[in-house]
Amino acid sequence: MGALGRAFERREIRFAPGSERAYEGAEWRDAIVVVERGEIELEGLHGSRISFASGAVLFLCGLPLRLLRNRGAVPAVLSAISRPHR
Repeated sequence: MGALGRAFERREIRFAPGSERAYEGAEWRDAIVVVERGEIELEGLHGSRISFASGAVLFLCGLPLRLLRNRGAVPAVLSAISRPHR
């Protein structure tokens, strides 16, 4: 992904194969999230699961999620694009 200028910032979140990360709503506030590589699975509070592959564009703020997981055999990379937090 190219330069964004001063109006936005980009964070890269990496998931090793088989790893998971607890969902923290504040971490995704005001962010558009792109699955850059691999596949990421979202698990809801009641156990429902949905996967998104490379190229998917997501908005993760305020969702009833428990965790994000990489069930694949290759690393997954997310880019979170948001306005700078001041």
